[in-house]
Amino acid sequence: MKNILLLEHYCSPPELEHQVGLFVEYYNHRRYHEALNNVTPADVYYGRDSEVLQKRAHVKRKTMLMRRRQNGGLSLA
Repeated sequence: MKNILLLEHYCSPPELEHQVGLFVEYYNHRRYHEALNNVTPADVYYGRDSEVLQKRAHVKRKTMLMRRRQNGGLSLA
């Protein structure tokens, strides 16, 4: 975070506080964390992580099924 904030110059403390707040919002609510099984910290904190992972697994199953149907008639030779 320190390196990101040093790339820009801020004229006033409120401006810097605003940018830090935006970064914290992004980091906690939008950025997926590999150590948290690729969910956001907010998802883990509010107990939504298992729901998010279940939805992803469902979408993945549907996608793979659709791909198998679409590519079922293709030959590799």
